[in-house]
Amino acid sequence: MSGRHDSVSAADLSTFGYTPQLARRVGPYASFAAGFSFVSIMTTVFQLFGLGFSFGGTAFFWTWPAVFAGQLLVALCFAELAARYPLSGAIFQWARRLGGTTTGWFAGWTMVIAQIITLAAAAIALQVVLPTIWSGFQLVGSDTAVSSRDGAANAVVLGVMLLTVTTLLNSLSVRITAVVNSVGVTCELVGIVLLVILLFAHHERGPSVIVHHTGLSHSTGYVIPLLVSSLMAAYVLVGFDSAGELSEETHKPRATTPRTIVRAVVISGVAGAFVIVAALMAAPSLTDGKLGLYGLPYVLTSQLGTFWGKLLLIDVAFAVSVCTLAIQTAAARMIFSMARDHVLPGSTALSRVSPRFGTPLLATVVPGVGAALFLVVNIGNASLFLALSSVCIMLLYIAYLMVTVPLLNARLRGRFPTPGVDEEGKPLFTLGRAGLVINVVAVVYQLLMVINLGLPRAEVYDPTGVGWPVHYLPILVLVLTYGIGYVAYRSKRAAYLRSCGMSAVEAAAVEGATA
Repeated sequence: MSGRHDSVSAADLSTFGYTPQLARRVGPYASFAAGFSFVSIMTTVFQLFGLGFSFGGTAFFWTWPAVFAGQLLVALCFAELAARYPLSGAIFQWARRLGGTTTGWFAGWTMVIAQIITLAAAAIALQVVLPTIWSGFQLVGSDTAVSSRDGAANAVVLGVMLLTVTTLLNSLSVRITAVVNSVGVTCELVGIVLLVILLFAHHERGPSVIVHHTGLSHSTGYVIPLLVSSLMAAYVLVGFDSAGELSEETHKPRATTPRTIVRAVVISGVAGAFVIVAALMAAPSLTDGKLGLYGLPYVLTSQLGTFWGKLLLIDVAFAVSVCTLAIQTAAARMIFSMARDHVLPGSTALSRVSPRFGTPLLATVVPGVGAALFLVVNIGNASLFLALSSVCIMLLYIAYLMVTVPLLNARLRGRFPTPGVDEEGKPLFTLGRAGLVINVVAVVYQLLMVINLGLPRAEVYDPTGVGWPVHYLPILVLVLTYGIGYVAYRSKRAAYLRSCGMSAVEAAAVEGATA
């Protein structure tokens, strides 16, 4: 039965002008795992809990459902698009078909840069966990703090080792990658349930802690601290579109991918809320400064003892590894999809799929090497690396906007949604009449969050006072990203236009008109 559906999907792909190159070896659970493991609350909440609490105190919990609600609206819009455009390089392909070739190219370019930096940020998270499990993982010096020179250097060593493993896995087999991802997500889900139960069992206070404002001062106001605190949730709840990146490798993608995108967001949002509440209830103290400084690892080691604490930290380390694997998979498919349309330097090599392994080898290696290079920035300059990690989330939100804004325009012009059926003959996923309202609110939310993420606040981007280049890093990165992107786009635009169906004469005419 799956063979018949796969042949239907292959014929479906040809209607977009592509020849099937990637094997369909990803089932519904693996598709869900791709989105969930990119979000990976066991990785990101552990990394960033201290950030949220240090600015918003116990009230920072409420920033989580606020961001979750906004991202769920975005995910619902993406689910409609995944049903209609089941293609690798989802953000690039959706933006291109809704907003035109230029919008599509810059959406894809923005995603590639953001995914590579995000990949580095995920890999470096091993430093938060492994030395706590066993001192032998501290291979450089003795200070395990990521902000110290020893910790920063060791984080790079561990991160590069992890990137080497994920690059090999992603290069050698789609099937093995999917299995590892699925097993990792299962372990993460079990770990989350166990973590919440154990923290509830060791509570120091009741759930009413979330309606207090411990850690906030009325003298400084509540709005600005909570806006900064909301960045924690904004950093975490991204990447659910990764299920769409694997559409060309998924069985029955029109039927499967929309559900797995939404499911990844919902489960991540609900589970993350429970983890935050449980941590606030179990923290030994809310006022001694340690919770904001050391975050969740401090709560675990303080309350759960050596055995349970280290067992859960091992699960977190596994989640970090699988998260890194999933981000690299998504980045590789984005690069492959753009290269297939001849829009990147070296497109011929980047779009080549290994006949032996069935994977885009060079497109997989590039983000691994790129992330390793970004990791090196962390040595002796942890503040700059943290600032880069923050900026990459802003870039992800901008790329998402390059989809939802053209989608809204298409709705207003009556060009969306298009009718159709999935591989099982059922109507495609649709938001119906609610689609316009959901789309409008999603765009407004994203615009506000991009502003919130991009404001050059010293307390976010330069807390240690490095200087103006770090303070204004969001603006500098935007200028560099789109400056370099414009040059790259101009160099490949004629080939890109031809790949989109224009003749050489038409492409030359467009080039001449815009030169």
